[in-house]
Amino acid sequence: MNKPVRRSGGRAARVELRNAPLAKDLRPVRPGLPGGQYKPLSEPDVTRIHHAALDALEEIGLANAPQSGIDIMTGAGAVLGDDGRVRFPRGLVEDMLAKAARNITLHGRDPQYDLHLTGTNVHFGTAGAAVHIVDLETNTYRDSTAQDLHDAARITHALDNVHFFQRAMVARDVTDNLELDLNTIYACCAGTTKHIGTNFSEPDHVAPGLELIYRIAGGEDAFRARPFISNTNCFVVPPMKFAEESCVAMEHCIRGGMPILLLSAGQAGATAPAPIALAIVQAVAECLAGVVYVNAMAPGHPAVFGTWPFVSDLRTGAMSGGSAEQALLTAGCAQMHRFYDLPGGAAAGISDAKLPDMQAGWEQGITNVLAGLSGLNMAYEAVGMHASLLGFCLESLVLGDDIIGQVLRCVRGIDVTEDSTSIDAMKAVCLDGPGHYLGSEQTLNLMQTEYIYPNIGNRMSPKEWAEAGQPELIAQAIARKNRILEEAQIQVSPEFDAAIRTDYNIYFK
Repeated sequence: MNKPVRRSGGRAARVELRNAPLAKDLRPVRPGLPGGQYKPLSEPDVTRIHHAALDALEEIGLANAPQSGIDIMTGAGAVLGDDGRVRFPRGLVEDMLAKAARNITLHGRDPQYDLHLTGTNVHFGTAGAAVHIVDLETNTYRDSTAQDLHDAARITHALDNVHFFQRAMVARDVTDNLELDLNTIYACCAGTTKHIGTNFSEPDHVAPGLELIYRIAGGEDAFRARPFISNTNCFVVPPMKFAEESCVAMEHCIRGGMPILLLSAGQAGATAPAPIALAIVQAVAECLAGVVYVNAMAPGHPAVFGTWPFVSDLRTGAMSGGSAEQALLTAGCAQMHRFYDLPGGAAAGISDAKLPDMQAGWEQGITNVLAGLSGLNMAYEAVGMHASLLGFCLESLVLGDDIIGQVLRCVRGIDVTEDSTSIDAMKAVCLDGPGHYLGSEQTLNLMQTEYIYPNIGNRMSPKEWAEAGQPELIAQAIARKNRILEEAQIQVSPEFDAAIRTDYNIYFK
């Protein structure tokens, strides 16, 4: 384990110490810090939401299940009504909850990036299906491409505080849907060895997608031992309907050994009820139906309880991903995940702002910090997302790394120990010393282990800022993005890459 090097001296020595290499377990923030300090719901509130969700599953049920899903769920005890809706008795839901996987690991191709979804451990990453790139060189939106997706994966690989890469945008230059799914998989895997999330446009694409994934893994057995890609599956179409093709694709993915993100993405006031509590009820009910589906088919298969209710601006009906209501919805869902002791994920960090401006900063900061403090295992869409999921910005991905660093420091909280509350350091400074703590041994030892420093955020004095040429935040973000991309290495061997490009029509360089 590396220890901070002790130095005495002026500002230059302190800066040198702050930038010294540090072992991961000593860093002030890291993946998997336990949250759970913030609980917007009381225990009676949680119980009431749980019972309301069970009532909804028994009395309303879900429509439009594929025949294969009907067979799986009714075989386990669900009831198919004359109206075609599948209803779920309470006892069945409880039985399947008992079988559901807990304390799962979402693997990276590199084990150092494994995500342990236990308790209130918190992780942040990308997600979404943006159809535009926010181009800060021109302050315009353009169609996103396979190259943009690959670049986002490469940038994510270099960011300490972005822990996983779920496909963040649609490669709109790839017009064939099968080629789109295959290019998405390879653009992500060639860019990062962190855990990846992807989806499939059609059920028939799962088999060729798995063939490519197994090849990247070094064989099917190797992938099944350490599945480094999960299937993002919108298995429901709120309110309370199954998405038939997605359900069939989910069944194929389960058979292929892929972890599943059971994603319910209703929009409060539109496809979900307007009351925040009832929007959570619907999302929980839909995801509990998913728990039954998955565990009736494959007991204990790794699945993330993906309650993702979004918010509408009720004046217009437009989505509002950066609102306070969105932050509350996500935090409330995190509490429900803990109630069921299931690995859970939800959305945070989405901005309604069109560019990385002050609005984007407050929206991303507020929603992410509440997600982290609530103990959300997987905070999806936490970085880079603008225009309520329509635009993705590579520079915002870089800026988001700083935001998530500050969020994680809040999640870690205050370490109250015998050493951290001892007044010996105060005595040394106040009675015998210089009257300040800048050069004290305690301060120097804590510079990296207790404090986190932004990569881009500017803490200069106005005088220093002027002397440095008045650096602007966006220009700094562009510069860091370009440095990362210039230095990024492809995450497969050149020989493997050449073979893949021979066998597949790959759209990115």
